[in-house]
Amino acid sequence: MRVLCVNTGSSSVKLALIGPDDARLGEHEAAAPGTDVDAAALGAALAELGPADAVAHRIVHGGRRPGPARLDAALVAELEGLTPLAPLHQPKALAAIAATERARPGLPAVACFDTAFHAGLPAAAATYALPAAWRERFGLRRFGFHGLSHAYASRRAVELLGLGEDARLVTCHLGAGASLAAIAGGASVDTTMGFTPLEGIVMATRSGSVDPGLVLHLVRQGLAPADVLDGLERESGLKGLAGTGDTRELLARDDDDARLALAVYIHRLAGAVAAMAVAAGGLDALVFTGGVGEHAPAIRAAAAGRLGLLGVALDAGANERAAGDAEIGAAGAAVRSVVVAAREDVEMARQARALLG
Repeated sequence: MRVLCVNTGSSSVKLALIGPDDARLGEHEAAAPGTDVDAAALGAALAELGPADAVAHRIVHGGRRPGPARLDAALVAELEGLTPLAPLHQPKALAAIAATERARPGLPAVACFDTAFHAGLPAAAATYALPAAWRERFGLRRFGFHGLSHAYASRRAVELLGLGEDARLVTCHLGAGASLAAIAGGASVDTTMGFTPLEGIVMATRSGSVDPGLVLHLVRQGLAPADVLDGLERESGLKGLAGTGDTRELLARDDDDARLALAVYIHRLAGAVAAMAVAAGGLDALVFTGGVGEHAPAIRAAAAGRLGLLGVALDAGANERAAGDAEIGAAGAAVRSVVVAAREDVEMARQARALLG
């Protein structure tokens, strides 16, 4: 089955045609700032790719759904209702669904959810310490995100390193959005993002976790809730600290703001790795993936430098040379370290084939 994968992220739209053996038969990537996609450009790109038997869409928020689902009008309406919980992603994904249907009418369409990999989180990891009435009335829980990436990266790392099925891993998906997952025996047992993709570590333009009292303080000071949300989503993180969310630019700069931004980023990242290792019950391998995770050896080295107490140590040369799937850990280190090229498209195609038979 040839699967056309449509991956709408927070900063880009990636198209990939995946063959039956998971080979990439064609691809296209375009920037997608804001909350919409260029439907005409997307339609033209879709027309250039070869024939497909099905289309798979990456959907960031799928609520409590534990796996992929066939797209229909009812599911689209359900996903529209989740837009407030993923405002950077959901509108783009819905626009891409509509554009794809126009470009490839009648093609079986599957929604692949970033939340599904975390649907089985243990209650201790999924539950917020909030009044039961609130949790039940509003469906409040920790959902987690980047599940397609975490699922693929963890499975690929186990394969690359020859680990057993009971391996304990921390996967670090580091890109414009960023999250970590604790994985034990192939299952997600904790993750850094929660009810929305705002929770967790510092990101390009997103704040990551902040004191909820701080948010309420801003509202009491007269800021409108919509403006606070916009600031947390689009003007915070590395951009809020140093004026840009691009780690490449920050690593090339030599000024106080850039140094502070990177220090805050590494501080939160290393602390989150340690927390995820505890949730996994130990650490056999540390996995880096995503745009920053794959292409910023300085970020990997700085984070690993804080994690020696866990047994993490990198081979400096291997870390600098890493391209694609590569082991970067020092010889004899208690914890293996590896870079895995992000292949959410492979995970999406795999899920679509399983659902459609």
